[in-house]
Amino acid sequence: MPRLFNRRNTAGDDDLDALANAHFRAVELAAMGEHQQARELNEDTLDRRRRVLGPDHPATLATANNLATDLRELGEFEKARELDQDTLDRRHRVLGPDHLDTLTCAHNLAADLRGLGRYAAAREIDQDTLDRRRRTLGDDHPSTLRSAHSLGVDLRQLGEYRLARDIDQFALVRRRRILGDDDPETLVNASNLAVDLRRLGEYQQARAIATEVLDRRRRKLGEDHPSTLHSAANLAYDLRALGEYDAARRLDEDTLARSAGCSATTTPTPSTASTRSPPTCRRSARDRSGHSAPHRPGPRRRP
Repeated sequence: MPRLFNRRNTAGDDDLDALANAHFRAVELAAMGEHQQARELNEDTLDRRRRVLGPDHPATLATANNLATDLRELGEFEKARELDQDTLDRRHRVLGPDHLDTLTCAHNLAADLRGLGRYAAAREIDQDTLDRRRRTLGDDHPSTLRSAHSLGVDLRQLGEYRLARDIDQFALVRRRRILGDDDPETLVNASNLAVDLRRLGEYQQARAIATEVLDRRRRKLGEDHPSTLHSAANLAYDLRALGEYDAARRLDEDTLARSAGCSATTTPTPSTASTRSPPTCRRSARDRSGHSAPHRPGPRRRP
């Protein structure tokens, strides 16, 4: 049976049940996208849990994990990094380097570093986390594939396109088999692989993947969805690179017309589109899982 949340008196009480209730209320708020409210509640709960339970208690660290995710979602990457680093150090000491919670925290810390543009540092952590997850969870585990995805982003940002291509291919083969060809994570992975190939000048292969991704997103998300528009921009880039100028022009014109309801500062751009947030269109809701982003928040802890 789903847990019922007491929406009154979730903050300001040091009773353990009240603290647990506040923690779960913050989880609920974050799930609704109310990250500022979740942040404020998590800050209060973290202070109280540190005082009542101690800084190393699993429940305290679970709240710290969630607060860092709120901060990251709000764009406060340095604050998120500081908190995630502290949580990682504590989990590493108490639980060990291969514990699932430790690896989750390392994954989140790398996301903070990416948000700060520190891709080399993120790459080092993501590579270590991927190695540990492959060893402890196996190549097909969703957490392993998320680490592979993040490492691919790091490598691409560092200009190491061949290595990014290899790791994105590793993840794509498995996501297609496990999740299916139309799953949003599979399509993000495929779009990223096309970016790698595009950066390497392998436009024919990039075009084949970009065409498939566009067709699937049109069918699943609709013609006007931001992720669909980014896929169209990427395919038009490939078409131009291959000398198919008329086809590229028609696709560009259609994409620009459909983007009329989008923010002018986030018009779909080719090649890098699958590593950026999509445009915010008035005609379609933003699908956070339908595009690649510099990071993917770690799971909310529900102790």
